[in-house]
Amino acid sequence: MVIPSWNSVQLLPRCLDSIAAQEVEAELLVVDNGSTDGSLRLLEARGVDHVALPQNIGFAAAVNLAASRVRAEAILVLNADTVLEPGCIGALVERLAADPQLGGVQPRILQLEGGGALDADAARVYSAGMALTRDGRAFEEGAGEAQGPLSARPREVFGVCGAACLLRRELFDELGGYDERYFAFYEDVDLNVRARVAGWRFAYVPEAVVWHVGNASWTAQAPQPSAWNARLVARNRLATQLKFMPAQALPLIAAVELGALARAARQGRFRATLAGKLAALRLIPALLRDRRGLREGGDLNAPRRWLGMQS
Repeated sequence: MVIPSWNSVQLLPRCLDSIAAQEVEAELLVVDNGSTDGSLRLLEARGVDHVALPQNIGFAAAVNLAASRVRAEAILVLNADTVLEPGCIGALVERLAADPQLGGVQPRILQLEGGGALDADAARVYSAGMALTRDGRAFEEGAGEAQGPLSARPREVFGVCGAACLLRRELFDELGGYDERYFAFYEDVDLNVRARVAGWRFAYVPEAVVWHVGNASWTAQAPQPSAWNARLVARNRLATQLKFMPAQALPLIAAVELGALARAARQGRFRATLAGKLAALRLIPALLRDRRGLREGGDLNAPRRWLGMQS
């Protein structure tokens, strides 16, 4: 179990308590991304294994570092602002073990409003699995909706949300983990795409429940968080599309991206969004090499089959 953490001292106690209450014992390692808020004192006082980094190296690199230091055959990736319901880990482990073709599984992730009570009756869905639009953008199924038939149904999904997912060690090692160039945002989408190309599948396990605040540390601690978010999402989304989308989808992608720029201008995020898209274009030579590698090592059509599909 790996938790990347950045200035999360207000969030970690609840997360760690929910892990301690699980019926399944799990190896735990927290990677602290240069926190200055007392997170390290908390981890030391609780006797939690951790790595203290001098600076924030990003979500992707922190998870990869933690994964390289734990021995478990499955890696449970958790955000620091999550709370696990009892039996969650056991249900995920059981589902992953039941099907060797599954590269990962995801719990039902519910929105935890303001760190308040876990009220299942009033809860909104954060993610019931990851899906793709026709132009290759990712979204969380059921996000913002009340719980219903979709969030209650176990099924195969395109991919799993990085906020809370159990990944098979074999998949993680085969793919080299998350792409550290992403820093944060869309690294889970990219991993899902590469895993699909390599022949792995993913499943949604609704009986496993995780509550998630969402971007809590990022919003509180990042300088100009909305600008950082806009820049990184714009860059990483386009980078992922360039890795796997068919050439005939380029006009659709271009139209969507122009629309995104217009929307960003209306919302005061134009410069950050444009900077992200230009950064992705500068990565084209490396991304084309990645694309060739994916084509040579697997089936680029595997993730494309999920374009525009909702499970």
